[in-house]
Amino acid sequence: MNRHEHCFQLSQLIRGTLVGVYVALVLPLPVLAPDALRLWLLAAVPFGLIVVLAMLSEQVIITNAGITVRHPAWCSWVLRRGWSLNWSEMKALVPVGTSQGGKVFYITTYDQKHYLLPQRLQHFEQFLILIESHSSLQTKGIGRLTPPWTYQLLAALAGLMIIGETTAALAIQQGLVSIP
Repeated sequence: MNRHEHCFQLSQLIRGTLVGVYVALVLPLPVLAPDALRLWLLAAVPFGLIVVLAMLSEQVIITNAGITVRHPAWCSWVLRRGWSLNWSEMKALVPVGTSQGGKVFYITTYDQKHYLLPQRLQHFEQFLILIESHSSLQTKGIGRLTPPWTYQLLAALAGLMIIGETTAALAIQQGLVSIP
C-alpha cells in the first residue's frame, strides 16, 4: 500500500461481536447433536467460522483516484462482491431511512447508480474526512449506522452465553449434571 492509499476495515468491536455471537450460537451444537450428526457438525463449525470471517473482512480503499470496496484475495474469489468508483463519478450522498430508525447513505453517480456507503468502519471519522477532501461530497451529518453501545451489549450477551455453555459442559463432564 502506498502512502496515498488508505485502507479501512470493519470496526474491531463489530467484527469481534459478530464472531462471538457465531461461537455462542454454534459451539453447543456438536455436543447436543445426535451421534449420527456430531461428526458433520464438528466439521461444519470451523467451516462456518471461516465463512463468517470472510464476510467480515471487507476492506474500503481510498486512493487519489477513488474508492474501492472489496474483500482480500483469500476470500474474494468466493464472495465476488464489491465496487469501485472514481471521485469524478460521484454526484451526491443520498440518505435513506432504515426500518430500525437508522439512516444509511448511498453514493449516487451521474449515471444514476447507487452504492452503499460503508458506515461500520474503524476510524470512520477519518474515512469521512478523506471522502470530503477527495470529492465534492459533503459528509456533515453522516454518522455510524448504530451506536457502539448496541454492539457492546451484544458482545456482553454473547460472552455470557459462552460462559454459560462452558459451565454447563464442565458440569456435564464432571458428572454434576446428567442429560437424558
